[in-house]
Amino acid sequence: MGAIGFDLVIVGIYFAIIIGIGVHFSRVKSDVSDFALGGRSIPWWAVLASILASEISAGTFFGTPGEGFRLRNYTYAQLMVGYLLARVVVSAVFIPAFYKHDVVSIYEFLEHRFGPWTRSVASVIFLITRSLASGARLWVPTLLVVVIWNQLHPTRPLGDWEQFWVTGAALVVISILTAAYTAIGGIKAVIWTDVLQIVVLFGALGFSVWYLLGHIPGGWAGAKTFLQGEKDLRLWEWQGDVPAGADFEQRYGVLWGQVKSVLESEFTVWSALFGSLFVTLATHGTDQDMVQRMLTAKNKRQSAVATILSGLADIPVTYAVLTIGILLSVYYGHVVQDPSLPMTPKGPDNTRIFPYFVIDVMPSGLRGLVIAGVLATTMGSLGTAMNALATSYSRDFHFRWFKTPEDEEKRVRVIKLSTVAFALVLIGVGLATAFVKAHNPQLSIIGIILGSFGYTYGSLLGIFMVALFTQSRGSETGNLIAMAAGLISVAYLSDLPNDAWKMFSSQALYKNFDWLPILEFPWRIMAGTLVTIAVAASFKSPPRRTGLSH
Repeated sequence: MGAIGFDLVIVGIYFAIIIGIGVHFSRVKSDVSDFALGGRSIPWWAVLASILASEISAGTFFGTPGEGFRLRNYTYAQLMVGYLLARVVVSAVFIPAFYKHDVVSIYEFLEHRFGPWTRSVASVIFLITRSLASGARLWVPTLLVVVIWNQLHPTRPLGDWEQFWVTGAALVVISILTAAYTAIGGIKAVIWTDVLQIVVLFGALGFSVWYLLGHIPGGWAGAKTFLQGEKDLRLWEWQGDVPAGADFEQRYGVLWGQVKSVLESEFTVWSALFGSLFVTLATHGTDQDMVQRMLTAKNKRQSAVATILSGLADIPVTYAVLTIGILLSVYYGHVVQDPSLPMTPKGPDNTRIFPYFVIDVMPSGLRGLVIAGVLATTMGSLGTAMNALATSYSRDFHFRWFKTPEDEEKRVRVIKLSTVAFALVLIGVGLATAFVKAHNPQLSIIGIILGSFGYTYGSLLGIFMVALFTQSRGSETGNLIAMAAGLISVAYLSDLPNDAWKMFSSQALYKNFDWLPILEFPWRIMAGTLVTIAVAASFKSPPRRTGLSH
């Protein structure tokens, strides 16, 4: 058996196991609550593994090493501070409220507090945003297919259109397999495959670090001799990288110049404390995809334990993937000079460095394990996204618009069909993302994935915070105005209209005020949240809706 054949055997065994798990749970008769929430019977450690599997997507697996390769330091990991603080808030405030109201779709809680319109609009925001974010993640593992082709055919690398068709075919296959075990087995199949996937992922990361250290003379000590730059191996970044300029500071003041610089930078201590706090409150408190698996735990205490411990487990994982990127920068920058390294007009393609190393350098067997790890992260996050999208649509719209079948099996069938439908939606978004990336190779994976929900989740989080932290503020009309204000403000402060217009014209659509910051992605959700809260809190809740969240 050839080397590639051995890798395919490992990947084939992995696929066989996860499909087997889905088939096993398909034989268990379930109602809607059991299909969507696992009968609230999942042990906390399995919920923890499932949360990790969703967070550590293929975008993280390739994108974060890319950040380590580009930055040669650990400043990206600063965001973990806000992630942990947010998990404490989610565990103390959000989760108890959802358990108290016994919701399946978390947007049902907003109807209890405000009314049906707030619930519907919030659910629509989730459905659109999650479809874009999960679909954008979907194309990432297909990078391996392109790298494998280019390695096997070095004299004939794939062109832009060829990359699109090859990656498109790969993501369709991955999506169909994921939809299969998700639709037939429900959330239980998703969570127990997540447990397997996180084990495979940890093995892949550990062996990748070990193998890289073994191929750098002197191991970690030897690598550090090449990491002597001013910002190399830095753990914290206090000041932003974007200077406001002497002219700006003379007109608007040194303090505002520093604030503007921070808001226009991705990874600083301030974005770790505040920006990532709001990002995680949104993703872990108001996103059905993430919260649904938290609600499968036996009670709110076990759910809180799983949520907080998943944040602690994220820390070594993040440092491991950043270490891979840093070691790759040493390996290809100082140890091996490889003329075939994937390049962009601005230099090495940091998004393809890790998959290139996996295919080009790693031995058979270990390479198969890493490929399985990439597939595990993709299918783990994709499966829960499909289940959450189907659950939210069915509970928030289908069962309200159409005559609800009394037979639980028929209701479950609606969710299963919805799962398949959203699989097709995600495939469409993934194909669009693959097309854009093929024609714009300089785009950052992390920016693409996180940017899609940065524009909308501030509005969602703002309404949830008004519902949870006030007893008499917010109304149906006020909430709709507030969510629109939050979305518009973030679009303007991130210069989204100009960015979109530049796809069709070389000229800017308008000139922004120079004293306003152009927000980087860690700050967008915070800005949208604060605007939404300010507007929504100016409206008083009707008497019959006062205090319903407590």
